[in-house]
Amino acid sequence: MANNTVKKASREDWHPADIVAALHKRGLTLRDIARSHGLKDSSTFSKAMTASYPAAERRLAEAAGVPVQEMFAARYYPDGTMIPRGIRGARKLKSTEFRCQRNGNDRLAA
Repeated sequence: MANNTVKKASREDWHPADIVAALHKRGLTLRDIARSHGLKDSSTFSKAMTASYPAAERRLAEAAGVPVQEMFAARYYPDGTMIPRGIRGARKLKSTEFRCQRNGNDRLAA
C-alpha cells in the first residue's frame, strides 16, 4: 500500500495543511493569491510550503496574516531575516570563521 503523506520542510515550519487552512479561514485559496500576484497557477506557492522560495513564503505569510518567521520558523531568524542555506550559507559560515580567527577569537562571530 502506498503511503501518501505530505512532505514537510521541518518540524518548526507549519504543515502545508495548516497553511492552506489559515488561508481558507481568511477566505483565500492558493489560486487567489497566485492570481493577485500575476501568476497563472499556484504551483510556486505549493512548492514554497516544502522548499525555500523566499518571495512566495513572504506572500503566503502575508496572506495568512502571520509573520513569515512564525510560519517558516526553520527558514528565518526570529527577527525575520532569512537563514542562509546551501552554498551561500556555507560561504557565510566560512567567512565568519575566518574573521574570528583573524581577530584572535576562539568562537564564531554572531
